[in-house]
Amino acid sequence: MVRNEQSAVTGQSAEKAASPRFPTFCYALLLVAAVWLVYWQVGSHKFLIYDDRTYVAENSMVLQGLTWPSVRWALTAFHDANWFPLTWLSHMLDVQLFGRAPVGHHLVNVGIHSLNALLCFIVLTRMTGNAWRSALVAAIFALHPLRVESVAWVAERKDVLSALFWFLTMLAYGRYVRLRSLAAYLLTVFCFCLGLLAKPMLVTLPFMLLLLDYWPLGRITGVPFGTAAARAPQVPMRWALLEKLPLLLLAIASSVVTFIAQRNGGTVSSFDQETLLANIANAFASYLVYLRQLFWPVNLAVFYPFKEDNLLWLGPLSVVVLLAISLLVVRQLRQRPYLAIGWFWYLGAMVPVIGFVKVGAHAHADRYTYLPLIGITLLLVWLAADLTSSWRPQWRAALAGMLILTCGLLTYQQVGYWHDSFTLFRRTLAVTENNWLAHNNLAAELIKWGAMDEAIEHLNAALKIKPDYASAYINLGVVYTNRQQRSLAIDAYTRAIAEVPDSVAARYNLGVVLLGNDDISGAAAQYRALLPLDARQADALQGMIQFALGRQNKVGKP
Repeated sequence: MVRNEQSAVTGQSAEKAASPRFPTFCYALLLVAAVWLVYWQVGSHKFLIYDDRTYVAENSMVLQGLTWPSVRWALTAFHDANWFPLTWLSHMLDVQLFGRAPVGHHLVNVGIHSLNALLCFIVLTRMTGNAWRSALVAAIFALHPLRVESVAWVAERKDVLSALFWFLTMLAYGRYVRLRSLAAYLLTVFCFCLGLLAKPMLVTLPFMLLLLDYWPLGRITGVPFGTAAARAPQVPMRWALLEKLPLLLLAIASSVVTFIAQRNGGTVSSFDQETLLANIANAFASYLVYLRQLFWPVNLAVFYPFKEDNLLWLGPLSVVVLLAISLLVVRQLRQRPYLAIGWFWYLGAMVPVIGFVKVGAHAHADRYTYLPLIGITLLLVWLAADLTSSWRPQWRAALAGMLILTCGLLTYQQVGYWHDSFTLFRRTLAVTENNWLAHNNLAAELIKWGAMDEAIEHLNAALKIKPDYASAYINLGVVYTNRQQRSLAIDAYTRAIAEVPDSVAARYNLGVVLLGNDDISGAAAQYRALLPLDARQADALQGMIQFALGRQNKVGKP
């Protein structure tokens, strides 16, 4: 044992001698500058038709800014099948500070992302004592193309904001384990709570902290994996588990509230639509998809349709691969503990969004990798540094620089695809197949600009892929309404209601078209159906019905 420890110390000394020499503050400065250089172009980007309208551009509560009614709504509403009050408050603050123009909202996302990259670097440096490895992990995290969806999409503020509190929780936890201070522990709990209020994906963070207890903190009694920089007193395993209990209870409470919100919002897929077996197979396959995207980040899209093709063999194969990697890193635990910590960071952090409980119609999503792939990046950077410890510092620096430059260039290009809805969804259709959502959203944008013929082509393509797609029928109804083809519009809205009886847009639009055909009783039926769904829309429709009745009465008088 003494011999192994001596070898480890010698190896660290040799690496320090062979590592690129650079002041820590310079790493931090370059990191933040690189993020802004790559993402500055979002200042000219538009709000997207996809979710940005729901979250900001057409959200009447958010557009009020920070008022008592809007704050109360943020704290209590299950809007868009979610509950993340801190994220809503951040959007309201943007409106308060920058107004309704998209530029401020986009640049705030970039600012938070640059702060996250900086905190990632600080947390890893303090825990491991290795600034250049930590800087490389933080740079890949900050500049990888998979980050673009979370940063360039205003609606994904919840990603960057929750990650901010993920890192702040880790920073406070690092201070707690060094000082054993009650104030530091309470700060850890507070930061974690704020993170859950920004996005519930942080529910696995207590388990991540337990991983860090093994390495690099090495604070579990009898575990010889800690780094000298951690300076963490060792504690028994039972104490390490006990101190995570308040965090775990908060995570459970957040999970319950989130499930209720998503179930009430209708985003949790039932097993009648997609089998449990297909969901599980897709979840395991997605783990490997994200790894492939980490190494080969091309043809990225805002939406990847769920496909059951090949899942029956791809799912089991993925399980075998994941188990094999897990066994391999566990066997290397004593020699290279960072392999297991990085790998299980990835597996664990991905659990809330991997799809065992299916939410939405996508197969996987780039935004879900924002925090989990830090674990794989850490694993790869530490392993590569160990394997190249005998190289000249200039060679290592050159290799790292080439990697960062490549990521930056690919990311800069990917950010450009998010400029507006036309660009984004045309790109999505170019790199994916059978993407009914992209067809529909592109059509919705075309309708806004009056390109009705092209919109119909995309809507028909969407319905050919997904015949029960209510949103496409609604958009078809809008096209036919604009063209005064009321019978076709009525048919389209009726089809949408057959698929989604609670569709406010379909029922309201159908009521308006029926009034245009002087079918007041039909419009009244839609008013009655709307009343329990959306009182404001029902009142608007009722007003038009009353006006139509008054007009009829006037015409009928002698």
